[in-house]
Amino acid sequence: MQRGQESPDAVKVRTLPVQVAAHLTRRIVNGELEDGRAPSELDISREFGVSRVVARETLKILASLDIVEVAQGRRVVVRPPAEWDYLSPLLVEWLPEEIVGELLQELDQMRVLLEPELAAMAAAAVTDETLDRLRDALDRMAALEGDPNAYLEVDHDFHMEICRAADNRILDRIMYSARWLGTASRRITNEAPSALSKATGDHTEIYEALVARDPAAARAAMRKHLANNSTLLAEKEQRTKRSGRGS
Repeated sequence: MQRGQESPDAVKVRTLPVQVAAHLTRRIVNGELEDGRAPSELDISREFGVSRVVARETLKILASLDIVEVAQGRRVVVRPPAEWDYLSPLLVEWLPEEIVGELLQELDQMRVLLEPELAAMAAAAVTDETLDRLRDALDRMAALEGDPNAYLEVDHDFHMEICRAADNRILDRIMYSARWLGTASRRITNEAPSALSKATGDHTEIYEALVARDPAAARAAMRKHLANNSTLLAEKEQRTKRSGRGS
């Protein structure tokens, strides 16, 4: 995720507990804590010169992100990184660029698994009202190809309309929960030359398949669109790696 282009939550003034939690998370990621032990309430209060109330709220934040667990006897332990809440915009903001890059690749894998089937489900059940909203979104995309930040918001709305049309509340919540990472991913794919005009073309093909109420065509159009995104993400990852080796 590009710093300086963060989620709406990320531009808010950070409270003291959030600032301390961010510092501790980065320390954990860097392997600076011994034996899987995280600082206790008292440790945090002493090290950072904050009240016990702030220290307690800090641990609550870390626990809410599944980064730590307060065990019996109030001993604080670090949870396995695989179990952290990577859909949280806070956690994504605190992680190193290389880990965020890995998460975006994993998000891409999730989308490839889910969204073609969501498009097929939507094609079988889409209403005229939803098609009208999708047509409006397409018109706005075409008008916003020179404004990547505004484009990505409409792009997100387009995909969520399809998700809602599929009429599966669990899948809808999964897609919605991944919206922060989705925004970060779209910022990367939107950087490529002519990316937005190509994306508008992809979305138009998806829309036309939905208008035809053709599940197979909708699935194929969505799969093609996501394959294009996967290529752009992989190219970005390669450029990042080459830049890292060069520096």
